This record gives sequence, structure tokens and C-alpha cells, in this order.
Amino acid sequence: MRLDDPELVQREYASEAGLRARWSVYEGGAGPNPWELAFEAVAAFEPARVLEVGCGWGEFAARVARDVTGDVVAVDISPRMVELARERGVDARVADVQDLPFDDASFDCVAANWMLYHVPNLDRGLAEIARVLRPNGRFVAATNGLQHLGEMWALVGRDRTEEPMRFFAETGERALRPYFADIERIDATRRLTFRDVAAVRERIGSSIAHRHLAERVPEFEGPLETTAVQVVFVASRR
Repeated sequence: MRLDDPELVQREYASEAGLRARWSVYEGGAGPNPWELAFEAVAAFEPARVLEVGCGWGEFAARVARDVTGDVVAVDISPRMVELARERGVDARVADVQDLPFDDASFDCVAANWMLYHVPNLDRGLAEIARVLRPNGRFVAATNGLQHLGEMWALVGRDRTEEPMRFFAETGERALRPYFADIERIDATRRLTFRDVAAVRERIGSSIAHRHLAERVPEFEGPLETTAVQVVFVASRR
């Protein structure tokens, strides 16, 4: 199974349960918070109009609307996620980043947080983002590294370096170069702690494409410390 399999992604995000389980792991982590870094990158640009693609339940878009500008639009391919975002007061719509329903140069800033690795045709998605950005508009994209939660995945023998190249920390700049300039990479590495075997199994069991590996987690004593390897890319439209 692949993270950019459209059918898999549609099934996964038909409910928010898995996403909430994955995000709960990051509460209380020691180190820089990439979600906050992404927000700060948007806010510092002082955009008048913002688009978030792959908005999930709309927490990021709602904060931008509240603290930066009220003119925020959010899209997601999941009707359930759009429903949750609308409950937060976000102008959310069902749409695919590969075919955005907006005019050229419609936005000052676009944010794409932890979603570009789900896009089947990444070039098409990035081209669409560049199209709807005004010249010199800002693009903010957060993602994970191939060593993300490496200590946890090592327990079940998963080697992420063997996975197909999608939009990760190691490949993001190369993917952005044809469409964006002034690409800045902000690293946000932090330590996370799983209290016990059950917590590790729960996290792996909530993964999108590898939940079947949860049963392979061996017994171990005490907590497990692991490293969250995440980055935020900030770039300007060419």
C-alpha cells in the first residue's frame, strides 16, 4: 500500500479517527513545533488571502482566519474533513489539489501541511498551487523526514529509506524547484516518548499504509523514546 494511493487516502480520511490518533502522539514533545513554525511562516508574510490545501479538520485554517486574515479558503478531498472544518467556521470546500477550482493568482499564500506525500501526481499538484498563487506569493509546506519515528519503526523492521520518493524532507526542495524560488528549509526535530508497548502498537495501528505491522511490535520494558523528524519548507512563487 502507498501513501499516494487515492482509494487508500479516501478511505482513511472518510473518518477523523486515524488522524486524531496520529496527531495525539505529538502532544508534549520536546523541541520545536513544526505546526507552529508553519503558522509563523504564513503570519510573517502578512497575506491578505490564504488557501490551505488538505486542510483536515480545519484547525490551521481557523487559526489563520482568526489571527492573520479573515479571508481564508480551505480545501480537502474528504467530505468528512470539510464538514469538520466548516464546524470551525472555515470556508471549506471539497476539492483536489491536482485540479484547484480557483482563478490564476487568486491567493497571496498557500499552505500544505503533511499532505503532499498523498498526492498521486505531485508535479501536477505543485503546478496548481503555483498557478493560484500571485507572483512572489508564499508557499508553506510541512512534511516528515524518512527517519521520522525511526526508533519506533525499527521495532517492526520497516526501513523507510526503501520507500518510493514522495514529498519528504529529503526530496521536498528538489520537487519545489521547478515552480518556486527562494526555498528555505526549517528543521523541526524533537523527541517523543511512548509510555509502553501498548502506546507503540496503538500508534502503528493508526498509520495509513502500515497498520498491519502493529502486531509485530515486540515486548519491551519501560517507555520508548523516538525522534520526530519534520520540516517546514517556505518558498516564493517564481
